[in-house]
Amino acid sequence: MGFSGGKRRASYSRFVVFMKVGLPIVALCLVGLLFLWPQIKGKDIKFSVGMASFKSSNPESPSMVNARFVGSDSRNQPFSITADLAKNLLLGKSAVELEVPKADLAMRDGTWLVLTANTGIYDQKGKSLDLHGAVNLFHDSGYEFKTETAHIDLDRGVAVGNKPIIGQGPFGQLASEGFRIENMGRRMLFTGKAKLTIYPTSLKARK
Repeated sequence: MGFSGGKRRASYSRFVVFMKVGLPIVALCLVGLLFLWPQIKGKDIKFSVGMASFKSSNPESPSMVNARFVGSDSRNQPFSITADLAKNLLLGKSAVELEVPKADLAMRDGTWLVLTANTGIYDQKGKSLDLHGAVNLFHDSGYEFKTETAHIDLDRGVAVGNKPIIGQGPFGQLASEGFRIENMGRRMLFTGKAKLTIYPTSLKARK
């Protein structure tokens, strides 16, 4: 009986020591985990978003899906450029290659000019955009033009092209060998040989 009682007292003593020392350590670990968990979870979320936005198949030329660039011209009028894919987003490099780009140019009076294309190159520092392939120009006054290439000076609000262009609007239909659009579309010049077909309804509307 004495030996059995001593064994039980030794086991009880070890249990008491564990309760006094082990439980505070466990409690401290749980408290620390509560503080660290939001940071660990936040890092996981940021990582998943980055993987969804960037393609890293070629580490030397990173790309971004659904890219968007914003800025303003010399008159502080806003513009934005979006693209299905932006490639070669290298640190310190100004030019960015774009797939299916779209440029939105807005004026203070609410008018706007939109240009779309198959591909493009956006110079972030120079504030210029070169569009290639199936270039479409839309103006909120009802004009729509199609050509193959266009160079846009985003800072000055000027778009030029030296390829044949065709289009239509409230006035009628027009075709020429080149174009120059100034002041975000308020002034349109058509260069080279040009042909204009005026709608009779537009003449009646002017009378």
